[in-house]
Amino acid sequence: MSLKAQLEAIIYAAETPVTLNQLIELVKDSVAAEGADNGTEIQSRVRLALEQLTADYYAPDHGIEIRQVAGGYRMSTKAEHHDLVRAFAKGLKPPIRLSLPALETLAVIAYKQPVTVPEISEIRGVDAGGVIATLLDRKLITTAGRKAVIGRPILYKTTKEFLLRFGLKDLNDLPSMEEFEKLVAESFQSDLLATEGERPESAEIVPEPVGESDPAA
Repeated sequence: MSLKAQLEAIIYAAETPVTLNQLIELVKDSVAAEGADNGTEIQSRVRLALEQLTADYYAPDHGIEIRQVAGGYRMSTKAEHHDLVRAFAKGLKPPIRLSLPALETLAVIAYKQPVTVPEISEIRGVDAGGVIATLLDRKLITTAGRKAVIGRPILYKTTKEFLLRFGLKDLNDLPSMEEFEKLVAESFQSDLLATEGERPESAEIVPEPVGESDPAA
């Protein structure tokens, strides 16, 4: 992967402006592998790649640009497209906030579906009945008939809305359970840092990013 491509990916994925020092720290090993033999040369190459990347996006055939904001770099829609993006943003679905128990239950359903509430509770070690209604209300899960056992408990499975919210093509795109748990843990750690030590009670599921517009934010 080229240096420009690496920088582009980082800046695109970042929620806040990424500083030059952060970028250098993230790509220094790959830059060094390309022949840069000291910190000054690595910094010089990263600066040059950033300038080239910024120039690439400045071209009129791009609807977004890379700007220096608050001491860092971030992507933003160009001013001439703000009205268009604002109109689009009004139709976006708001983030869904889920508690950690709800996320854990959703994960069990995603990986074990179709599955019953008693089976979910056995896997999690706690009663899962209380969060099923929340997941149904958010349209992240739906019923899938009844299991052919005594009592005929209801089976649950994920929905198309679940795929949309997590940016998945289909269930084959699900990460491993370990990766999913890591993502959930990182999400709550981010909330913890954002609230300066307060205990987070929920996490957000956010639609796939489509670019940023300052006025519409």
